Amino acid sequence: MRYALISDIHSNLEALNAVLDALLKERIDQYICLGDIVGYAADPNECTEIIRQVAETTVLGNHDSAAVDRTSIEGFNALARTAISWTADTLSSKNKKYLESLDTNMVFEGDLVVHSSPSDPTSWRYIFSVDDAKMEFQHFTGRACFVGHSHQPVAFVNSKNRVVMDTRTSLDIEDENRYIINVGSVGQPRDLDPRASYAVYDTDQKTVEIKRTEYDVEVVRTKIVKAGLPRFLGDRLLAGR
Repeated sequence: MRYALISDIHSNLEALNAVLDALLKERIDQYICLGDIVGYAADPNECTEIIRQVAETTVLGNHDSAAVDRTSIEGFNALARTAISWTADTLSSKNKKYLESLDTNMVFEGDLVVHSSPSDPTSWRYIFSVDDAKMEFQHFTGRACFVGHSHQPVAFVNSKNRVVMDTRTSLDIEDENRYIINVGSVGQPRDLDPRASYAVYDTDQKTVEIKRTEYDVEVVRTKIVKAGLPRFLGDRLLAGR
């Protein structure tokens, strides 16, 4: 099976469409969304409707949860709170019901998918460091856990209880190791690369590839400004930060 793993779309329709166009060439069997369909950019309904159609499985992200009042916005910064409030007012009732229906984690092929971290999915913890990953490996039993949330693609490899960070874009999944793999962000990368990020997981070849594709950032930036959202939310897309 070949799985497409996409995360942190954040209402960025142009980035989502660019990723889906690129994935048409990948012989994908199933699409899995790791959450945060909405937030920040100006097309929450359009992005939610596309994910409803293409993703066999989607887990809940923190912005999705906040937009339907399942998570308090008090823990978000001021810009994110503004975007979440705008998103909540903009989402259709149908799309709100869809977001409300999402679970925080799921298992496929024995591997775990969660938006933030396996230890406590609704605390929205980040996995930035080897120390973070060491703790999180204790909270799932499968070979791999796929996450988003930080907007930074990276893998943490646990080999014989030694955890290392791996930033390669192509990773062999070896039976004797365990993995936490962040697939990066479709709609708001924060690794200084403005291109949309996503992953392809081939369970037959036992490989995970992090892929990037360009999209029209200026169109998204203009939409954000026209919607009355903070200009910085568009400006940051230009630099991938």
